[in-house]
Amino acid sequence: MALPTARRPAATLNRDYERRPYWHATMPAVPSHRDRPLPDAADVVVIGGGYLGLNAARVLARAGAAVTVLEAEQLGFGGSTRNGGIVHPGYKWGRSALMRKYGDEVGGALWDETMAGYGTIKRVIAEEAIDCEFRECGYLDLAWAPSHARELRESVEGYRELGIEAAFVEKSDLADEIGTTFYHGGLVFPPSALLHPGKYLAGLVTAAAAAGADLHEGDRARGVHRQGDGRFVVETERGSMVAKDVVVGTNGYTDGVVPAFRRRIIPIGSYIIATEPLPEELARILSPRGRAFFDTKNFLYYWHVSEDRRMIFGGRASFLPMGMDRIHAILHRGMLEVHPQLAGFRIEYGWGGNVGFTFDRMPHVGRQDGITYALGCCGTGVALMTAMGVAVAEWLGGGPAPALARLPFPLVPAPYEGRPWFLPFAGEWFRLQDWLSRRGLPS
Repeated sequence: MALPTARRPAATLNRDYERRPYWHATMPAVPSHRDRPLPDAADVVVIGGGYLGLNAARVLARAGAAVTVLEAEQLGFGGSTRNGGIVHPGYKWGRSALMRKYGDEVGGALWDETMAGYGTIKRVIAEEAIDCEFRECGYLDLAWAPSHARELRESVEGYRELGIEAAFVEKSDLADEIGTTFYHGGLVFPPSALLHPGKYLAGLVTAAAAAGADLHEGDRARGVHRQGDGRFVVETERGSMVAKDVVVGTNGYTDGVVPAFRRRIIPIGSYIIATEPLPEELARILSPRGRAFFDTKNFLYYWHVSEDRRMIFGGRASFLPMGMDRIHAILHRGMLEVHPQLAGFRIEYGWGGNVGFTFDRMPHVGRQDGITYALGCCGTGVALMTAMGVAVAEWLGGGPAPALARLPFPLVPAPYEGRPWFLPFAGEWFRLQDWLSRRGLPS
């Protein structure tokens, strides 16, 4: 399939785009939960009102628990409404790597859990009748370099042994999957999907409130300590409350409310731009099968064409300190490098947010001094944080601990209290590795 030429060669980002998430501009209005009276006590206090916190509250409240959710900003303020809308199982490590690292039994259980977690988000959307543009389309993992293509090709057989009909797409056949010649092949992974993050968040707010969860916005938790009777006191800017259990689900926005978590979570910026609606023919050429896309480099890109035919294009962009406009300009150049057909189309929205990373690049669930946590989605949070919210609620209700609870939660091995001063150095190292992997290839 021939790729159309660009309308004009301009590669400069227009300056009149909206500096807010496209998802915020197009999601349903959510009733305010600010300035509501705080209870003196609850069975469970959940700190963080994103996908994890709302799902945990929804399940616990439906089981009869008195649950209060504390969100410092507005519900879904963080990654829950700032992500790229890609829904898939998996971690940064594949099944074989998990088994090498943690052993066959634990590694296999971790993989099974993440695959089940993808089923969990599908079930939540169906059971709660959430209209969020969910479409199961599969993703295409694109090889940044020839060596990456070999690795993707080798992984296909392993997936097929697990009953996943993954397929490798040769570079010469990529036009059937995506409108670019920039990559060196790709892996199609069918059990994955796309959704509208804001609409999904709005549906979870409605479901959690209907279940009886007590939701609060603009109420920042300032500290948690344990009383002599074993219960917790949660301190906020408007007073304190007592709870039998506390759940922390703050992910990339983890502060010092529990200092031990701040020393384990690294907030990394991820940024997205959204174009104006594209012509139907061009949208079909860019994404013939409507898939989600991401690539294999360290400073990865991730993107898709939305239901209203916008290119939603995201990436890490840079770990160097710089303004949002400059970061969006870097992303815009990257988008045109991958899809030069988009030159001349306006950018209408640009935004960013934090992704919660950990030193071992694995999510972690467990209990620290009696406080339950689920943190560090490492960029796979839409399905994972939904599933872990449900799993944590069931665990508190007497169910089994998630497989992730078997992993130790490592500290960042550096002087660190939440400000990642070392990221620019790590970022330049990763950027060098990306450059070396494509060295010598035509530009």
